Amino acid sequence: MSKAPVTIKDIARLLGISKSTVSRALSGNADVNPDTKRKVLELARKLDYQPNVVAVSLKQQRTNTLGVIIPETVNRFFAKAVGGIQKMANLAGFNVIICQSDESYVTEKKNLQALVSSRVDGLLVSVSRETDRYDHFEAVISKSIPLVFFDRIVEGLEASQVYSDNYEVTKEATHHLIAQGCQRIAFVAGPQHLYNSRNRLRGYLDALKESNIPVRDNYIIQSQYKLDKTDEYTRHLLKMKERPDAVFAINDYAALEMMHAIKKAGLRVPDDIAILGFNNENICRFVEPALSSIDHPAYDMGAAAAEILLNQVRNESIEPVRRLIQSRLVVRESTHRLKR
Repeated sequence: MSKAPVTIKDIARLLGISKSTVSRALSGNADVNPDTKRKVLELARKLDYQPNVVAVSLKQQRTNTLGVIIPETVNRFFAKAVGGIQKMANLAGFNVIICQSDESYVTEKKNLQALVSSRVDGLLVSVSRETDRYDHFEAVISKSIPLVFFDRIVEGLEASQVYSDNYEVTKEATHHLIAQGCQRIAFVAGPQHLYNSRNRLRGYLDALKESNIPVRDNYIIQSQYKLDKTDEYTRHLLKMKERPDAVFAINDYAALEMMHAIKKAGLRVPDDIAILGFNNENICRFVEPALSSIDHPAYDMGAAAAEILLNQVRNESIEPVRRLIQSRLVVRESTHRLKR
């Protein structure tokens, strides 16, 4: 037969004190006698007392739960971002419910509805690649539910944003390729309705213009963040009459697949074609040649987004906050063409 859970009433009866005193001691209230507080905490530990979360949340009108929607869980970037969110939530005594949109607008909308129905205290969202309309987010904002976008943010909504300097770091990386003697730089671009993708392409184009290098539309590959087309567009680039001498890939795994295809074609990296990735995955250091990449601080971005959301939940304020998390170029052998 299962044992009934220990309650505040049980602790009060055993110690011969009031329930309110036990409650204040457990919550760390300063007006409780230190000796009484010590006895309460010791007995609570001994009896394995667990607070009634439902009762506490009803009293506070909060569930102490944050909802998170990410495009996919297999992507290491989003896994690391969730790690930052989880760390901040744990420190604050909050639980986290994680949903995956699977890069689908419809699924993202269903996820949002489910989290709101679960009465989460706030939402952290990185939008799917299909998301090009925002009525579902507008409905959340109209209900005064705190909402923070991170990485793939949405412009024009009254919601907080945590983002990286995609334009600046992509521009810097393109200038790095040019400085290494590359003149025919191919660029794999993401969906242009997404803030990140749009700014990365803009940084690439502006770097070419600043170096008086003509923009060649056939060097710009439109991608959907899917890896299933990588081999196809790599073969397309290699068959060109004026083959690119550098490729700026959409992420590290695409860059590694392209590197494999280039080597298979009998070409050398970086001598024939330099390769640059995005996200700076751990594997970048262990391939041959080591892969240059953009270090995109996913953990820091997730932690910053959670910090903003927790402040809004606690202070009952949804005043929008914008926070920039700096990315950086990490140069390794895959783009180092000029030998010293």
